[in-house]
Amino acid sequence: MTQNKQNPNITVEIDEKISVGKALLLGMQHVLAMDLYIAPIIIAGLLSLDSMNTTFFIQMCFLAAGIATLIQTIGGLRLPVVQGPSYVPIGALAAIGGKLGMGAVFGSLLPGALLIAILGYPLKWFAKAVKKIIPPIVGGTVIVIVGISLMPSAFNSIYSAPGHVGHNVIIAFVSAAVLVICILLGRKQKGYGTFFRLISVILAIVAGTITASLFGSVDFSTVKEAEWFSLPSFFPFGKPVFDLQAILTMVFIYLIILIETTGTWFVVSTVTGSELDEKRLNRASLGEGIGCFVGSLFGGTPMTGYSSNAGIIAITGVASRMAIISAGVILIALGLLPKLSAVITCVPEPVIQGIFGVVCVAIVMNGMKVIQHVDIDDRNMMVIGVPILLTIGTIVLPKEILYSVPDFANYILSSGTAVGALAVVILNLVIPQERKSVAAVKQKSLTQ
Repeated sequence: MTQNKQNPNITVEIDEKISVGKALLLGMQHVLAMDLYIAPIIIAGLLSLDSMNTTFFIQMCFLAAGIATLIQTIGGLRLPVVQGPSYVPIGALAAIGGKLGMGAVFGSLLPGALLIAILGYPLKWFAKAVKKIIPPIVGGTVIVIVGISLMPSAFNSIYSAPGHVGHNVIIAFVSAAVLVICILLGRKQKGYGTFFRLISVILAIVAGTITASLFGSVDFSTVKEAEWFSLPSFFPFGKPVFDLQAILTMVFIYLIILIETTGTWFVVSTVTGSELDEKRLNRASLGEGIGCFVGSLFGGTPMTGYSSNAGIIAITGVASRMAIISAGVILIALGLLPKLSAVITCVPEPVIQGIFGVVCVAIVMNGMKVIQHVDIDDRNMMVIGVPILLTIGTIVLPKEILYSVPDFANYILSSGTAVGALAVVILNLVIPQERKSVAAVKQKSLTQ
């Protein structure tokens, strides 16, 4: 193991070789800590899919996530990023499916995915746009917004999960407490400290699941009912139907998802100390588009980089791409082996969300690391603060108001991350910099 000079908290470097067994263990840790199945379950419910199709839909989302992860990690961004179903398009997919059917859902996904890929290559526009409109103040604020916007979902999921609320809180507390203890033990860089840090998430999941079993909250009956093997097929929910309005709607949604996933890339870049140069950003856009396109062929939903996994990297100090590649392979296996995917879905939700809350803290703190180098004058205070305020305002927005606005506004307001990210980009462009600030930035760059 080596120590990253730019980020001393990283103990396993991005391209550092590790054993296959270790890679699989660390990859499984990432998969177990993700709530990959939540978005597909919500979408399946809104589309009124029966139990058999719902199970198959979840499997295909696992498969799509695995394929997208391998594409992005091996040939796209080439950073440790795990892809998973985005929550942003839930409302749009439900609306399209309800009005036009499942064929129109997947027909609307394909053109938008290709557009995202083309923005990276051959056009190479994506990196230029990012470099122009996302300086450190914007990137750092987006990272903070990502963490803040995810925090309430952890608490809401704990309170609304099946079972007694008090029991759920205890389960989540035990899971989070074990993770925090492992992180603190991990400060000791030698011996047992490194061990506890490397597998901190798995230990937290095991402790939380054992606690949940004491309250009778663990049910493995679905594992017995699930089949051992299931082959995927192209367009399993019917031939694609290409409706212009549905396609334009999803193109807009894809652009919002791209803003969301760019925030994740900034988190990973900050955590690992890796530079997001133009070549890497364009490859990332290409990988994002191809991953979404291929996933849609098999019946999956749009994929995005999961910030929670970036937080796990910050907590464990493991930035190895081999571990993330292993996570991609495991996700593909979950898509092909229903019994395995059923085991993952049996981990009680309070366990995952208790861990997720601590992960959100890690994400916010890494955003703070970026912002701490920015001169906080009146202008920058507004650029940073107002988007955070709008993010929180969006999170607590009553559902009746959300449903009363036009569809395109609904899609934006459904994501606190999207609102905050758009706000910080716009404010940084429209609010003029103070001359003193410009001079300070130049002076700082000369001294570095």
